[in-house]
Amino acid sequence: MAEFAPTHDITRRRPQTLRTGMVLAIVLVSYFMIVLDNSIIFTGLPQIQADMGLSPGGLAWAQNAYTLVFGGLLLLGARAGDLLGRRRMFVVGLVLFGFASFLVGTAQSETWIIAARAFQGIGAAIVAPASLALITATFPAGRERTRAVAAYGTTAGLGASLGLVVGGALASALSWRAGFFINVPLAIILILAACKYLPAFEAHEGRFDLTGAIASTLGMGALVYGIINAGEQGWTDPVTTWPIALGAAVLIVFVVNERRAKQPILPLRLFASAERSGAAVVRLLFAGTMIAFFFFTTQFFQGVYGWTPLQAGLGFLPMSLVQFVSSLFVSRLTRRFGSAPVLVVGLTLVTAGMAWMTQLTGEAPFLAGAVGPLVLLGLGQGLAFGPLTAAGIAGARAEDAGAASGLVNTAHQLGSTLGVAILTAVAAGAVTLEQHVIDAYLGGTVMLVLALMVAGITLAPHSFPRARQSPATTIADGGSRDARGKEGR
Repeated sequence: MAEFAPTHDITRRRPQTLRTGMVLAIVLVSYFMIVLDNSIIFTGLPQIQADMGLSPGGLAWAQNAYTLVFGGLLLLGARAGDLLGRRRMFVVGLVLFGFASFLVGTAQSETWIIAARAFQGIGAAIVAPASLALITATFPAGRERTRAVAAYGTTAGLGASLGLVVGGALASALSWRAGFFINVPLAIILILAACKYLPAFEAHEGRFDLTGAIASTLGMGALVYGIINAGEQGWTDPVTTWPIALGAAVLIVFVVNERRAKQPILPLRLFASAERSGAAVVRLLFAGTMIAFFFFTTQFFQGVYGWTPLQAGLGFLPMSLVQFVSSLFVSRLTRRFGSAPVLVVGLTLVTAGMAWMTQLTGEAPFLAGAVGPLVLLGLGQGLAFGPLTAAGIAGARAEDAGAASGLVNTAHQLGSTLGVAILTAVAAGAVTLEQHVIDAYLGGTVMLVLALMVAGITLAPHSFPRARQSPATTIADGGSRDARGKEGR
């Protein structure tokens, strides 16, 4: 995967014709649409369940079908961009995503909506790695790329939060379907803008690692299926144990295949860097907890507080607004203190907010019971997302840039899938909806503590600012000397 070397040449040769502002805008809006769609469904879940008579497992699959296919095919999507051309695949992904959104909006049954959500995941798996790779290819290492990566990380957090508000407003005013229909004209606008403003990056010869793509998707699918079934049938049920065992076996096959493949979709050398490996694990745990938080909290707001979808969406505003404001200071803070300290502080605040949410009850007023922890969660997310994204691509070789970008998004989406599945299973024994949600918060707190520990061990030692170092380049533009040394050997 060697597209990234020539793209820097494009930037140098055509500084007046390449409109980097438009490239960044297209990238951020497209990624915002994808992340938004990941959470816009949450406030409409009670309506969807009522319309189609979904079981709790079916309700979880309406969310997980998207994130599972999205995460499973992300690495293949990144490879497709390298081999077939980044702009071409970006446009193809938008076409698929827009059409799939229309199918979700017109769904009439459980099978239909789950299949359409999976189809959406295919389009997203093509667009998402291209978006982060376009940033790496378009913006030279240094302050420009650091700011672009920070904006990308902020978009991930804001898309997840604002999706709840947008979804709630549309579900209350029109229908849960409206949140998916709006993707159609938005995708068309992005397609036209991409054809006009995105540079035509060179395609390269190579082969697709279909075995790796199929093994990763089937392995994760079986694993998630077993975990979701555990919430309904128990951990000893054969329909739980066999899929989990099969999933683990297929994932071992995936790792073996990646070691032997001449052109793997996930070069295992990416994990030679403790920073990138740690960032992947932290992102998996962090994203899994936060997506599950949205999944359960919207049910609490509507099922326990008795709110409408709009009220439930607006209930997340304290978190969304604080997250937006805090994200504006990330670049300044990382220049002064380093990326990892900012990330660790952000994760600490999110963990504290989640632990505080375990004290929420139906009797506690929203202002007294929920606003405080929501503010902490927003503040922490705003600080954490940018540095965490930068850590995921730290020090990657030019030929591995596409795979590194895919790994960042894969960890996010597979974490989201596993988070909802695991915490649904953890909370399955609760008698009331209120206790169901609180149990999920407890499980989420444990996941965040683990994420904080991993970040402290793998990221913090490598990212403190050094004298005479260019601003904010510790993680985003090359990682530690240790990582560079390993990559260079």
